[in-house]
Amino acid sequence: MDQRSELREFLRSRRAKVKPEETGLPTYNSRRHVPGLRREEVAQLAGISSDYYIRLEQGRTQQVSDSVLEGVANALRLTEDERVHLRNLTRHRPRKQAPQPKQRVRPGLLRMIESVDCGPAYLVGRAMELLAWNPLAEIIFADVVAMPAERRNMAQFVFLEPPARQLFVDWPEIARSTVDYLHLSAGSHPDDGKLAALVGELSIKSDEFRRLWSEHTVSDRTHGVKRLAHPLVGAMSLTYEALRLSDDNDQLVMVFSPEPDSESETSMRLLASWGNELHAPETIATELPSAEQK
Repeated sequence: MDQRSELREFLRSRRAKVKPEETGLPTYNSRRHVPGLRREEVAQLAGISSDYYIRLEQGRTQQVSDSVLEGVANALRLTEDERVHLRNLTRHRPRKQAPQPKQRVRPGLLRMIESVDCGPAYLVGRAMELLAWNPLAEIIFADVVAMPAERRNMAQFVFLEPPARQLFVDWPEIARSTVDYLHLSAGSHPDDGKLAALVGELSIKSDEFRRLWSEHTVSDRTHGVKRLAHPLVGAMSLTYEALRLSDDNDQLVMVFSPEPDSESETSMRLLASWGNELHAPETIATELPSAEQK
């Protein structure tokens, strides 16, 4: 992905959201030709020259100091996630980088995820590809797990698969958080061909994705609530915790759980019991063809 273009559009979108009257700058009755702040006003608030800010927004600067980035971030009232994104976009990188290594799941991490029994748990990579999951995730997110390995991706599921709109009660919010996550990942890995291909495919095939992507919002939601409408048990409300690996920030563990003594917990236990029956040795034995049948 074009790092300069991402930086330019990100800063433009953030400028457009700041109202001049909120900054303490003098306002005049003359008609403004741009929404939000002008480049010169951002420079004034950040304590840098207008020429330097213009070059910064155009991606024509190298080794931008922390103090300058902090001044710009304060002027644009960036959130912490947006500040991280800005630092990533202004980080100088060589023109050619080695291909991103394939993400692998440690055996111990896989066993941990599979052992979670309070609710679904899964692991996603930098491009939101589904890397590992536990039995409850296989039941609740069956449509994702059933996809071919090369298409087993949460972002593709959200935007390209109709069952996603039925499963996620708050689909617009899920769609927004998905795009926000991909923007952060793209800022950290602008030369990741797999990630660029994913963004390109979603931009072509989904009007909703293309619109959200153009807004350049970023956030890293580490906890919250997801409301689901499962075809077997109906409505469920699950809290979630998103945990990044200390040795690989590009891998994210998602763990969901229902509130104790809630209807969602009852539904989860029901799904778990069905899953146990489905994976029981005697059930599997009856479903597999015998040697004589082969």
